[in-house]
Amino acid sequence: MLALALLLGAPARADEAVVHLVVRNSPLAGFLYNDGRLLWNNMRAGDVLRLVRERDNPFDADAIRLEWNGRRVGYVPRRDNSDLARQLDAGTALEARITDLAKRRNGRHLISYDILIPLRTVYDTQVESK
Repeated sequence: MLALALLLGAPARADEAVVHLVVRNSPLAGFLYNDGRLLWNNMRAGDVLRLVRERDNPFDADAIRLEWNGRRVGYVPRRDNSDLARQLDAGTALEARITDLAKRRNGRHLISYDILIPLRTVYDTQVESK
């Protein structure tokens, strides 16, 4: 899914706005096996998730861990991680944000998140004529 979303946050300069290109939206994998349950009541939609490459992961060489406030809450699903892993390895600036937190009737916790590429758009730039 591709879409443009305006980041609600402080721009780097007064005449600049930050726009993000959403490159992926998916549910978090491995939530039950990490710290997610302990952190569930503190997490909110819009919170930043840190993307951490795990090149030495014994189960998946393309593994990307997701952290919330320095605590591991899960992984990018295997079906989605190979392209993202290549981008992170190449130094592409990627960000992640929680989009939805849902608790199912069966007690299962689901977290959805977006992976974003930050783009800068400058507004109100005035050229001075001499």
